[in-house]
Amino acid sequence: MSTTGLKVLVIDDSNTIRRSAEIFLKQGGHEVMLAEDGFDALSKVNDYQPNLIFCDILMPRLDGYQTCAIIKRNAKFSSVPVVMLSSKDGVFDKARGRMVGSQDYLTKPFTKDQLLQTVQQFGSAKTGEI
Repeated sequence: MSTTGLKVLVIDDSNTIRRSAEIFLKQGGHEVMLAEDGFDALSKVNDYQPNLIFCDILMPRLDGYQTCAIIKRNAKFSSVPVVMLSSKDGVFDKARGRMVGSQDYLTKPFTKDQLLQTVQQFGSAKTGEI
């Protein structure tokens, strides 16, 4: 395996999605932290300092776009890749995600292969510093 385990934060209000992502990522040899909404995520980003963040778009209190924008505004975390998660595969959602600083977009439900491929894509970018 080319990438050693990364610290990955998964932000999603769905327990099922969080648990699925956690299982898939741990099987891929990664360290996983879970957050159930944007507010929960913001404190964990600071404490945990992840290498990669998966962020759901539709969440209560603070949606994924707002969460991503806040993370990206912090100079300490502005270079951490954020991949938006959504059950909608819309062009508008992808464009809006890019506007707030997300690097990619994954449609739910995702497969283990899709998730690990995305992690590997950004994991190798992290070590190679593009």
